[in-house]
Amino acid sequence: MQRFNVDGLNFDFPDNWQVSKYDDWSFYRNQFSRMWNGIKSLDLLAIDLDKTAWLIEVKDYRVNSRTKPSDLSEEVAHKVFDTLAAIIPAKIHATNPDEKQLAHAVSASRKLRVVLHLEQPAKHSKLFPRAINPADVQQKIRQLLKAVDAHSLVVDMVSMRGLDWNVS
Repeated sequence: MQRFNVDGLNFDFPDNWQVSKYDDWSFYRNQFSRMWNGIKSLDLLAIDLDKTAWLIEVKDYRVNSRTKPSDLSEEVAHKVFDTLAAIIPAKIHATNPDEKQLAHAVSASRKLRVVLHLEQPAKHSKLFPRAINPADVQQKIRQLLKAVDAHSLVVDMVSMRGLDWNVS
């Protein structure tokens, strides 16, 4: 297994997948994000054996809860859009060979899948419900990213929905 730590969560992917922490790419940090203010990035890019590109955003609100749940789906959509916009330039101009190779693999993928991994504090009561309803966020992301992945997923450690990686 390949392990990637994102915001204190450990993501374990099969060894035969190509996986990278996109927001750590030197191409993103030193070139693409400096084009103008407000460019965002996803946390992880992964390519499975079926050549599906997995675009993964991670949010862990168990320690610092989010107060504006309505903004989350738009934030994820923005990050997906910006990350996909960077893939072609990275494929051509990235100086790191691993980044260039994964950008090429993403651009050559057969399918794009978007996943928001969302951890929240446990629901305590009706008086103090979860701030974010995952089903609502998933529906909104699917609407916003219909042209990218009409079946985007919102998951957490308890409900991974059959995905081929583990989170702890």
